[in-house]
Amino acid sequence: MTIVLIAVALYLVSTALLVRALAHGRPVASWGWLVLGLSATAIHGLVHVLAWHRTGLPDMHFFSALSLVGFGMALLTALVGRFGRMAALGVVVFPIAAATLAGYLAYGPRTAAVLDWPLQLHAWLALLAYATLAIAALIALMLWAQERAMRRREFHRWLRALPPLVDLESLLFRTIGTGFVLLTATLLTGAVFVENLFAQHLIHKTVLSVLSWLAFGALLLGRARYGWRGAIAVRWTLSATALLVLAYFGSKFVLELVLGRV
Repeated sequence: MTIVLIAVALYLVSTALLVRALAHGRPVASWGWLVLGLSATAIHGLVHVLAWHRTGLPDMHFFSALSLVGFGMALLTALVGRFGRMAALGVVVFPIAAATLAGYLAYGPRTAAVLDWPLQLHAWLALLAYATLAIAALIALMLWAQERAMRRREFHRWLRALPPLVDLESLLFRTIGTGFVLLTATLLTGAVFVENLFAQHLIHKTVLSVLSWLAFGALLLGRARYGWRGAIAVRWTLSATALLVLAYFGSKFVLELVLGRV
């Protein structure tokens, strides 16, 4: 428990440093937030490793999966945020990671079902895809906030601390492209290795995941062929991400927490 509280505290202190920089309207120049954020992320990962060591198998239940996605988002934020103004992502991501880790602590690790390596590969690809595309959704929200403020001629100080619109939009589509590849690999490994979709109550999860994959694919195609950007890109990104959240965490919530199935 103590190690979890340390990680949560480090996440929140790192967030406070980022908020202070944004409040003054300046890019984050100090490396303090990054050191604290990476330290919190390392402890976050260690918590899961120690839990898996005790149970003998990776735990992929609802709160564990949620915490792992939070861990992935925090790690991606630290890696991307070290390049100047992209650190602003941490203001949202680090508290999310802290909350998911605290939720995992409250729920506790559970004995996992035995998964052979192909199914474990499928599960890890899914978590990577969700973490990457969740970051894309946050970038889309940052893009929307900037464009909205500029249209209304509301030149807030925090705008000066955010990346330029062109850089932010470029990062958005690179992130979506990476997430789309991971999601494609997730669906392919699921189609090959997962059996008895109906018996495992996974058909709705599969349908929603495919719809999300189609939406992200359509967005990338629209960007390449028609130059989609701005509000169109934001709407498509958020809609596709919402489908993905419903596909994975919505289905896990109903099956594991409501119906009590593993």
